[in-house]
Amino acid sequence: MIRKKVLKPHRLRRIDGGFSFIPHRFLTDGFLASLQQKELLLYLFLIVVCDRNGLSYYGYDAICSLLHLSVDHYLEARNGLIKKDMIAFDGTVFQVLDLPSPPLQAASGGLP
Repeated sequence: MIRKKVLKPHRLRRIDGGFSFIPHRFLTDGFLASLQQKELLLYLFLIVVCDRNGLSYYGYDAICSLLHLSVDHYLEARNGLIKKDMIAFDGTVFQVLDLPSPPLQAASGGLP
């Protein structure tokens, strides 16, 4: 058994001012492998900027600028995440959803 020890105690992660986390099953249940590269980029961005309820108010223009995505690539990623039931979007607000069980379209190719 590997004995874990904190390498830099003065740099322990903590929640300050925001609330972001990625459940371990994102990896173990195949969600990471099920996403295209731009879907993964958008999903991680939304996780970073969302509040404790998973809500984000970033508009497409800010998202495209920050992530260096064209509008077409943004729309493709957003629609893919909606189809995979990982986010909801009402035209203004995003909600990062609790992960579905199992990942939808896991055989869609994933990262190249």
